[in-house]
Amino acid sequence: MVSTAVLQATQSDAFEQISNDLLLSSSLWVNIALAGLSALLFVYMGRNVEGSRAKFIWAATLMIPLVSISSYTGLVSGLTVGFIEMPAGHALAGEEVMSQWGRYLTWALSTPMILLALGLLADVDRSDLFTVIAADIGMCITGLAAALVTSSLALRWGFYLISCAFFVVVLYAILFEWPEDAAAAGTDQIFGTLRILTVVLWLGYPVVWAVGVEGLALTTSVGITSWAYSALDVGAKYLFAFLLLRWVAANQETVSASASTDTTAGAAPADD
Repeated sequence: MVSTAVLQATQSDAFEQISNDLLLSSSLWVNIALAGLSALLFVYMGRNVEGSRAKFIWAATLMIPLVSISSYTGLVSGLTVGFIEMPAGHALAGEEVMSQWGRYLTWALSTPMILLALGLLADVDRSDLFTVIAADIGMCITGLAAALVTSSLALRWGFYLISCAFFVVVLYAILFEWPEDAAAAGTDQIFGTLRILTVVLWLGYPVVWAVGVEGLALTTSVGITSWAYSALDVGAKYLFAFLLLRWVAANQETVSASASTDTTAGAAPADD
């Protein structure tokens, strides 16, 4: 295993290597800029949002770029980057490879916000929402383990498969369960758009892991792998958040009506 001490000991080396690699550093700085602009834009777009449910969706949406700008700053500084030696059997066995392990911490915080916003939009049952978010966090944490294990190639892929299993739980809810809730809430049109966007882009992450330096190493460039993740983040986070917040700001009556219906139903007395 790679210890935290090793990761921290090479922080200055990681910062220097990132700074000297234009391809790698640009993949991080672009996201810092986009996350900052997105946060400012979302604050402006949400200035007239009213109603508790709409505000809750807006708050969850705003957290997406705020988490991202913190994360990408950590990456570019070398704080959440380290070097690991790939295990025997890996295409880069015995070589030191830069690991951007901080991305997994970011996903463990930002992707629950995406699911929270989607769940609130569809007005899903809170226990179902909790279950899916828990599975999502499990997906990110086991993905982190897959990226950092150096003792065994089989264990790396083992953690990868466990992460994918958690991912299947998330996909099932988004594709088959939540659409019914969204239809009942009257938000099925925008939910359908965001569902497609989320599923298509999220499927890209395990693919990038599998073909990138962490997996099969079909490309040995950390910069290319980093750009692939960064490009997915742009669509899965900022584009997603923009489309959602724009719709919520323009359709607050629909959001509020659904919330009122739920409250009324929950408060209705039982028949004698």
